[in-house]
Amino acid sequence: MAPAEDAPLRSDAQHNRERILEAALEELTRSADAPLSTIAKKAGVGQGTLYRNFPNREALVLEVYRYEVQQVADSASQLLRSHAPDDALREWMNRLAQYAMAKAGLADAMRQATSAQGCLAGVGHGSVTSAVTLLLEANEEAGTLRPGVTPDDFMLAIAGLWQINPHGADWQSRAERLLDLVMDGLRAGAPGA
Repeated sequence: MAPAEDAPLRSDAQHNRERILEAALEELTRSADAPLSTIAKKAGVGQGTLYRNFPNREALVLEVYRYEVQQVADSASQLLRSHAPDDALREWMNRLAQYAMAKAGLADAMRQATSAQGCLAGVGHGSVTSAVTLLLEANEEAGTLRPGVTPDDFMLAIAGLWQINPHGADWQSRAERLLDLVMDGLRAGAPGA
């Protein structure tokens, strides 16, 4: 009998899947055309295991993207447990910028995968929106940000990140300056200021 689609993976199968995703991230970041056989070998699994988890290159690339975005999104709640809300938001913005710049090599693979499947259609958008909502609500409750900022407002405000050349020597200082400006704007008019 075949396992149900929603059944949790056995621990060894889950471990194989995670190793495949880690190897794929590394190889696809290096080269969008990395052979799937290289990814399977680096993950320490056979090609059959790779294809059981990811039936084609596009499915693997999209899952790598989802996996990575989910890691960034999940860090929002962790940061709120250990930082003041405004510090948690600023640190989360740093993590988002690090992700965007460090994974820029994955962009070519994403373009190839999404053109093959038509469009990206919000892959990972929900988890990022949830993280932003969580952070903004915590800040509004604490009075550390101006009231009424929506997740869409926030995403528009940081959209300049995607304009920074990730290969430029000054990308980090440019991202820091941009994110500091965004935080200054978000704090302006905060009730607790």
